[in-house]
Amino acid sequence: MKILVYPHEILRTKAEPVREITGELQGFIDRMIEKMYRAEGVGLAANQVGKPIQLLVMDVTPSEAGANPVVVINPIITETEGSATHEEGCLSVPNYSAKITRPARVEVKGYDRHGKEIRLEGDGLISRCLQHEIDHLHGICFVDRLSPLKKGLFRKKWAKIRPPEEDAG
Repeated sequence: MKILVYPHEILRTKAEPVREITGELQGFIDRMIEKMYRAEGVGLAANQVGKPIQLLVMDVTPSEAGANPVVVINPIITETEGSATHEEGCLSVPNYSAKITRPARVEVKGYDRHGKEIRLEGDGLISRCLQHEIDHLHGICFVDRLSPLKKGLFRKKWAKIRPPEEDAG
């Protein structure tokens, strides 16, 4: 399983809803979680690893607290509140980060890996991670949220630092 590098076309693809939870999907979820931890990320969307389906995994707990992966299938943001600007990075845009403004608090509904409806809410890293990964599922990368000037600077820098596709993840 490879993490796709920006601007791979699948990263620009709007993900399709998951219609059925199968044994194959469970195995894919396990591999995504493993890949997220190996890449030292806090979140990963399915299209980042080449499968444009509405599925994300995340774990924003401190590493000393132990693993606590969260799986969200077909996530929908139901409420946002406030505004916060923080440094953000992405496994699909390695070695680059930028300050991004997003809602400070978010509520999301979706399904867990067993098809049970779940609701997540939070601020800080929970909110940022959920919004970042849901953006991926809509074909949006965090660099798309940069101002036109900063986007131009990013493109120049990215042309120099972008890893070859086979080196990613």
